[in-house]
Amino acid sequence: MASAPRTKAAIDKQRAILDAAVRVFARQGFHACRVSDIADEAGVAYGLVYHYFDSKDEILNTLFRERWNVMLATIKEVDTEPLKPRDKLQAIASFIVDSYRHDPELMKVIIVEVTRAANSFGQTHLGEIREAYLMIAEIVTKAQREGTFKREIDAEFAAMAFYGAIEQVLTGWIFGLLPEGEEHFERAKKLVVETVCGGLQSEPAAAK
Repeated sequence: MASAPRTKAAIDKQRAILDAAVRVFARQGFHACRVSDIADEAGVAYGLVYHYFDSKDEILNTLFRERWNVMLATIKEVDTEPLKPRDKLQAIASFIVDSYRHDPELMKVIIVEVTRAANSFGQTHLGEIREAYLMIAEIVTKAQREGTFKREIDAEFAAMAFYGAIEQVLTGWIFGLLPEGEEHFERAKKLVVETVCGGLQSEPAAAK
């Protein structure tokens, strides 16, 4: 990133550019928009965008890393809580769904332009994306050791299925394929966890 004085005014201006980029990326798509579109949306001069960011790509990278790092921190924190494995997954699902609820445009940009962009930004951030899967897989692994979850289901596969199910639900909302609203958001949190954990849950031995 181009160097800039870290005054409050500079930080606020940088934030305004990032927020404007979210709106432009969500509305026009990353590849279809220009840096000038972001500048216009932010109400700043075209050259000022380059004062804070080297390129449009760096703006998208910054937006992704900001949100993804928050999610990684949340998963790490949840895993330290004295919760049952299912409740931990419930907390993670709730965080992701609530992220969409509070900032649907940003989540649209992250999903459409980054995590699903396998040949471009998704490939660039593969390590960070995989880190989330591995952290969720560790929750599953510990539950398998305790006998709460089935040992025969690969933990990394279960983690990918869990996150993939949530992402697919978010995609349904993004493209208008699923109904939105408070009731549907809360229902989705429960259904995702129930769908995955219902397959992971270790069943007690049947009485004979």
